[in-house]
Amino acid sequence: MKRRGLLLAAPALLSAGCAQAQVASPRVTLPAARPLALPALPGSKLEPLGGLVIDNAVLGFGGLSGLHLTDDLQLTAIADIGRWLTARLVLDAQLKPLGLAELRSGPLRDGAGASLPRGFAGDAEGLARLPNGAWLVSFERWHRLRSYARMDAPARYVEAPPELAEAPGNGGLESLAVLADGRWLMIAEGWNVAGQATRVRRVWLGGPQRGWTRLGYRPEEPMDPCDAHGLPDGGALVLERSFSVFGGFRGRLVRLSARQLAEAAEGQVLEGEELLRLEPPLPTDNYEGVAVARHGGRSLVAVVSDDNQNMLQRTLLLLFALADD
Repeated sequence: MKRRGLLLAAPALLSAGCAQAQVASPRVTLPAARPLALPALPGSKLEPLGGLVIDNAVLGFGGLSGLHLTDDLQLTAIADIGRWLTARLVLDAQLKPLGLAELRSGPLRDGAGASLPRGFAGDAEGLARLPNGAWLVSFERWHRLRSYARMDAPARYVEAPPELAEAPGNGGLESLAVLADGRWLMIAEGWNVAGQATRVRRVWLGGPQRGWTRLGYRPEEPMDPCDAHGLPDGGALVLERSFSVFGGFRGRLVRLSARQLAEAAEGQVLEGEELLRLEPPLPTDNYEGVAVARHGGRSLVAVVSDDNQNMLQRTLLLLFALADD
């Protein structure tokens, strides 16, 4: 979601970026990201491990909006300008991020294999891995779902809920997750359930073959849901964010339990358990992607920020561990 008019008032942020990543020439290496220390958060349900500041000059773009991390630390992300990247997340023995390696990137493609143009057709927002290994991507503005056998492969048509075409331009499917039981969880960022007295965003739970259960999701005022990721136990994390001229960026991570999602009935409104607030003393920015992985005996949670292609912002990757794991 673009907020560049308001972002002109956001405070300037200092950048930093470590690790080596391959660029176009195999003989040239440039720093792709630098470690970023995170403060301790006593009593938090998420333990900060550290972060990275990604160098967009090396990457060639910003705007990261969807994130996935495997248990062996392979990172995949999409950008809302119709791009993708893959890299290996490098951690030390204490699971603190050191950098990114083996960086690759390219354009997302349409069904004929042509690169998606930036703008209406290329506004990729949500990213999830299907059980068959393919990638599921949601798009805003031209509201649709597509799957990719590989990130550099042509897009395949995916049937979406028919009413999705009526979503507001910047209010579509930013939150996309595949749950442990194979169902898809999709939350509209800025499209309310009709007839609700308060802000309740539209939710679809199910899939094209299973059918859709239509629910609601109530974010914290004034935040909006902007990503989701399934948990191994059948639950899900939902990332929310907000921006104001005077308050800047704020966000939070909440958990929907496996029982909530298993027992969800048509018309029910979901509310999550708060795990973390993305606000000072943590570095703040436009956090828009969340991913979960199991590594080193711990459940890791990563969030990434969308810099809106704005020189006053940064592309940050923060890493946490579930304290109640």
